[in-house]
Amino acid sequence: MKIHYLIYLFLKSTFLLSQIKKSSTLPIDIPVQLSGTFGELRKNHFHAGLDIRTRGREGLPIRSIKSGWINRLKVSLSGYGKVLYIEHNDGLVSVYAHLKKFNPRIETYLKKKQYSKKSFGVELFPGKNELKVNEGEVIGYSGNTGGSFGPHLHFEIREANGQIPINPMQYGNIYVEDSRNPQIQSFYLYKGFGPNEKRKEFLLVKKSDSVYTTAGVIEAGKLNIGLEFFDRQNLSQNKNGIYSAKAKLNGLEIFSYKMDKISFNDSKYINLFIDYNELISNRRKIHRFFLHPEQKMSFLKDSILSGEILIENGKSYQLLIQIQDYNKNTSHLEAYLKGIPEIVLPEIDDENLILKENEYNFEFEDKSVFFPKKSFFYDVNMKVEEKDDTLKVGENIFPLKKPFSIRHRVPSGDSLKIAQSFLAFLDKNGKSSFLSGYINDGYWEAKSKILGSFVISRDSIAPEIRAQNFRNNQWVDNYNFLNFKISDDYSGIKKYRGEINGKWILLEFEPKKSKLFYNLNDIDFDTTLHNLKIEAEDQAGNKTVYKIKYYRKTK
Repeated sequence: MKIHYLIYLFLKSTFLLSQIKKSSTLPIDIPVQLSGTFGELRKNHFHAGLDIRTRGREGLPIRSIKSGWINRLKVSLSGYGKVLYIEHNDGLVSVYAHLKKFNPRIETYLKKKQYSKKSFGVELFPGKNELKVNEGEVIGYSGNTGGSFGPHLHFEIREANGQIPINPMQYGNIYVEDSRNPQIQSFYLYKGFGPNEKRKEFLLVKKSDSVYTTAGVIEAGKLNIGLEFFDRQNLSQNKNGIYSAKAKLNGLEIFSYKMDKISFNDSKYINLFIDYNELISNRRKIHRFFLHPEQKMSFLKDSILSGEILIENGKSYQLLIQIQDYNKNTSHLEAYLKGIPEIVLPEIDDENLILKENEYNFEFEDKSVFFPKKSFFYDVNMKVEEKDDTLKVGENIFPLKKPFSIRHRVPSGDSLKIAQSFLAFLDKNGKSSFLSGYINDGYWEAKSKILGSFVISRDSIAPEIRAQNFRNNQWVDNYNFLNFKISDDYSGIKKYRGEINGKWILLEFEPKKSKLFYNLNDIDFDTTLHNLKIEAEDQAGNKTVYKIKYYRKTK
């Protein structure tokens, strides 16, 4: 029954893709250059779309690739920032993220909802007949909002049923000028997986722009492949991901994948698809061509041995690896290997062994750490210890499947100091960052999905706010916007609120620029004098109130 169901899903998906009529309209008016490709590895997730460059600028028109209706609209300080989801009649949804603003019709709809909810951040689900759009219609303007690290358009195509991202290169009329082969940077063979693994690097000889070779001996046993690579397009220097990969041992395919479609659930397992320690320690993306038993990624094709290589002492092997971008530019690695006697790996120190199937509770005098069952993908060897005021929970070299809990008793004493204190994470350089100020039953409590060191820290300085483009008691008749600088020296802005003459106003917040914006055309007041007040609170509970007056003619 399970096999029949899987066949049904495959045929259904194949039929859907075969019925889709490709769009002839691009989401942007300039030639498409990519700073990110579909399915490439990002921090804790696979990239679900294309990042289209906007020449370092904001404000370029963004167009709907087909007619449809906006079924979701969201404004957020993180993630996709200002984003539109447009559903089309062919069963697909197109997504346009990190926008600076929407078109006037959508902005009017949005602003009405924001004022109704008294919130800048909103998530809306318009009805099918509320916000219809035509193919080629300008729906917004490119920006840098949310979790973006520079101006660009993040563009996706999803199957409406299940919100499954598919490669936009298959659907849209998108052409990217690209005749460059992917570049292979390094090649490794791993023995084992996790805390006791061994890794050997093989030096590469570049025979041509697309062919790399290496040769050497390797210990007998079960091995798996690690490959570091990137791809560039003709008009871009960004190091992007590839489209497909394939590995063969002595002519037998052992591993392959194609980035045609991914599931958001796949991102749960991304840290098994990469050398996590190298990523965290050295920012290197070494792909692991190995299907770990805990891995359940939809795009991985079932292949013999799931990428595992069995090397026998004294025998010779030919390993061929092929990587390819969407334009079918291809690079090959030819590795010639010979097995030598196996060196048995030492046993893991049982004293500090954490078994993935068990739960663990580490108790100290005023602190505790709790790991639920299956917090890890595999058994790990690590210490949980208290050193002075620091709680050391291993090192950030093992990926976590589930977050763990931290508790720290709140001491008696100065209530103000306690209110300003919180649990903080210490990075490897000793820099602390806010984690949680939540207090429950006399304990600070937090959850973390990163191993490392934790301390109690304090922030006693309130946020700062100041006007940027006008002064107190100034006439601003010729202004469209009032701009403010808002900053916090440590824990970060938690919330803010603005009002004029006692009436709530919409202040747009751009955290990356530490700026607030108010559109003077939002509300018509019946007095020329405007008393503006902004309240802000940081994560530690420090509050500030900023007041300023300005004058503007009534309409």
